Amino acid sequence: MGTIQPASDRAYQDFLQAIKSQVVQSRIGAARAVNRSLIGLYWSLGQLIVERQAALGWGKAVVERLSADLKAEFPEMRGFSPQNLWLIRQFYTEYQQMPNLQQLVGEIPWGHNILIMQRIKDETARRYYLEATARLGWTRNVLLNQIKAGAYEVSLQDKSHNFAAVLPEYLAEQAEETLKSQYSLEFLGLTQAVHERDLERSLLARLKDFMIELGYGFCFIGSQYRLTLGENEYFLDLLFYHRFLKCLVRN
Repeated sequence: MGTIQPASDRAYQDFLQAIKSQVVQSRIGAARAVNRSLIGLYWSLGQLIVERQAALGWGKAVVERLSADLKAEFPEMRGFSPQNLWLIRQFYTEYQQMPNLQQLVGEIPWGHNILIMQRIKDETARRYYLEATARLGWTRNVLLNQIKAGAYEVSLQDKSHNFAAVLPEYLAEQAEETLKSQYSLEFLGLTQAVHERDLERSLLARLKDFMIELGYGFCFIGSQYRLTLGENEYFLDLLFYHRFLKCLVRN
């Protein structure tokens, strides 16, 4: 059995990275396909419930009975509780009136769909959160905080920048979305204005929660990060690196 010589180790590492990338992409693709299938199932269930109730005059009791029967038949599957079946019914009735959004709902997880459905009623705002969640990979907590901070309303405001001129199109879009994002700091227990230094200490104490709030792609580099430019010395309160934008972001 031969060994890889040092001279070819770089080539092997590139080869390994390519294989790992393919595995990751395959897993992501499989997860997305499973999610689309689940959302499609929920859509069909919601449609059947609505149509049968209307045609046969069934009341609320049918949902309770259906829940018990489905859980008995498919004990390994979650999602057949009475509460979730009512949400499935609501999901169909609401998006039946919004055909332009029906394809988008399959691109994000069910829990995210519930959050948007319950908190956002305007169709245009729903489109914004559906698209942003799918494109930027927001976790449910990040999505919740974006909604609470009014990210959609902020996105309507005019912001002057030169992203389109200095960045490739796909990075300019991500940079603009990041700039529009407003972050809710309720997880720090801050309910009023605080001094910048106190805010920095609070963020460092809850760094994990803060990273979740920032969203996918941010990496923490350090606090009070020292930079020297010529004879001048600077200290950055908080310094991050964004893996998709491929740039440093400072507090």
